[in-house]
Amino acid sequence: MKPSLSRRDFLKTGSALVISFSLAPELAFGQAKPAPLPGSLNNNRMLDSWLRVDADGTVTIFTGKIELGQGIGTALTQIAADELDVDLKRIRIVHGDTALTPNEGQTAGSQSVEQSGTALRFACAEARGILLGAAAAKLGVAATDITVSDGTCRAPGGKSAAYWDLVADANFKREASATVKPKPAAEHKWVGKSILRRDIPKKMTGGAAYVQDVRLPGMVFGRVVRPPSPGAQLVSVDEAAVKRMPGVVAVVRDGSFLGVAAQREEQAIKAREALKKSAQWKESESLPPSGDALYEHLMTKVNAVDSVVNEKTSATAAAPARTLNATYTRPFQVHGSIGPSCAVAQWREGKLTVWTHSQGVFPLRGDLAQVFATDPANIHCIHAESAGCYGHNGADDVALDAALIARATGGRPVKLQWMRDDEFQWEPYGSAMVMKLSGGLDAQGNVVSWTHDVWSHPHNNRPGARDGVNLLASWHLEKPSKAPFPVDPPMPTGGGERNSIPLYDFPNQKVVKHFVPEMTMRTSALRTLGGYANVFALESFIDELAFAAGADPVEFRLRHLKDPRAKAVIEAAAQRAGWQPGAKGDGMRGRGFAFSKYKNLACYVAVVADVEVDRTSGKVRVTRAVSAVDAGQIVNPDGVVNQIEGGIIQSASWTLMEAVRYDRTRVTTRSWADYPIIHFGDVPQVEVVLLDRPEERFLGVGEGSQGPAAAAIANALFSATGKRLRALPFSPERVKQALA
Repeated sequence: MKPSLSRRDFLKTGSALVISFSLAPELAFGQAKPAPLPGSLNNNRMLDSWLRVDADGTVTIFTGKIELGQGIGTALTQIAADELDVDLKRIRIVHGDTALTPNEGQTAGSQSVEQSGTALRFACAEARGILLGAAAAKLGVAATDITVSDGTCRAPGGKSAAYWDLVADANFKREASATVKPKPAAEHKWVGKSILRRDIPKKMTGGAAYVQDVRLPGMVFGRVVRPPSPGAQLVSVDEAAVKRMPGVVAVVRDGSFLGVAAQREEQAIKAREALKKSAQWKESESLPPSGDALYEHLMTKVNAVDSVVNEKTSATAAAPARTLNATYTRPFQVHGSIGPSCAVAQWREGKLTVWTHSQGVFPLRGDLAQVFATDPANIHCIHAESAGCYGHNGADDVALDAALIARATGGRPVKLQWMRDDEFQWEPYGSAMVMKLSGGLDAQGNVVSWTHDVWSHPHNNRPGARDGVNLLASWHLEKPSKAPFPVDPPMPTGGGERNSIPLYDFPNQKVVKHFVPEMTMRTSALRTLGGYANVFALESFIDELAFAAGADPVEFRLRHLKDPRAKAVIEAAAQRAGWQPGAKGDGMRGRGFAFSKYKNLACYVAVVADVEVDRTSGKVRVTRAVSAVDAGQIVNPDGVVNQIEGGIIQSASWTLMEAVRYDRTRVTTRSWADYPIIHFGDVPQVEVVLLDRPEERFLGVGEGSQGPAAAAIANALFSATGKRLRALPFSPERVKQALA
């Protein structure tokens, strides 16, 4: 893979409509605030930030969102192709490049198609109007008389002009107005079709698909040596002996940061082992208690910031005839990316280029600039795919590691990859959580009162904070960067409280978040943030209330819902799965149901899970899962199915197997032997029903199925055994204990 072109060089290639990438100028004092624009157009208001047309017959679209396996590179080209009336083959796409693309922050929250897709839809619709105007002037006809096919504009008399012939006559260097109405669904040629993913061929054939495949002239290989535990201080290390090892180019020690670069990768690994063996550290007991004691610690032993997330009361609702209470827990969990985090960095004349699989190249650039005390303009971050993680794993941290080592290599690029123990011990975890619920039933078995309290550490300590640097190595340097005070995403999307507000029509309800910023275990974004655990708790408790009311779980949910789209996905999942009201498990097999609307803003998902329980070993296996999904207008049906399937499989792994192990000093999870994940033999059969709504807006789908899948598994386990498990994961040991 060659280094990306600079912005100036890129814009010289071909005769492009676009001659610069400039954001809207800052408002003059007293000037009225501009009208809001749809999606990510609002913060990236220039048309030329989003697309260019070249004289060679191609169109390039630009997005600040990045491809990490969710298929957005294909979906966004479908949207652009429809609005521009060009063939998909003509469209190139550039993801996440601080020199080329709009700044769309983080690729997170299942918002790529929702935000970037909406922006591209309106930008391309407006660009088409500009091109039609240029064609009309050239052909001497009214724009309304022109038809367009694959970028060729034809007048009634047969004259034609292609987009690529109009590059000198049309100007995209203008602020978008979003006044050109995108096409109705009936006129779409590409949106709504299962187009083959454009990123798959290289991945399947061994092409240059990942950051690990970057090869640069003179490149050397790096490794880091992390402290053995959080807060450990480096006392001594034998640098001289390592410098004499074969192939070693540089040994870097800066405070408690240790790293090495070598000519070959195996030499770097050997040098890392030598550094690790000789290093002496001062450690302390700083980690929280583990097991059940963790949750008591989270609720009572650390200071929490309490806030009411949602509250409503009814003066006419009946008093509860019966009240149920339950507490659910989730442990610390890792991303478990199959490929370790990796980056390539190179310094030239005081400027840094980083190839990174960060999910936010612009926030990363800002944090790197703070660490190196330089202007962000001196840092170029280029996205290159790696193993996906859907959240904040080590991708940003390893970028800083590579840059620190590259400072010592005399301008030679450094490819630095974490080892597996680096990944497990030092990536940010998904927070441990406690959800305490209470629900009251009236005499008719309807829910009349509901409370949901959630305790959680932060779910968003990514780069880009206002008051510090969120990069691991920056805290270990001789002159450390300030770590920002932990925060959590605010509502309406939320962090720890995400999906804690029930969609059900409960007359009296109160949801309270107990935010615990103090964290000796580093936490940040893991796919769905708090949504996975909150939906697990909420939908498990709905089943408990339905059981107490003697009601069928599906009928009980429908009874308490007003949203017709919510009802439709529930009914569709139940129908496809062959749900039988009143059916019971047989002691080993059971079926469970769950539903949610991700973030209460994105896609609707219902899941039916079938499980088998080995009562001797305690192993639970999900044999089949059926899901129904309403994601608004569906751009690529196969892409949506892939996301739902992947979410259910990942959730099954989280729910049945995954938990970080540690003692009071060190994380003891260091390899796959310490952190089992689901294997192919245990992957369930998954069926997905899509409820396409072409007239509706895009709804994010990438994180929609994890929460309801977990709750459906929990409810199926209860159906099978009559035992209610409320502590994740449902490991064989925990299941055997419950059955005993």
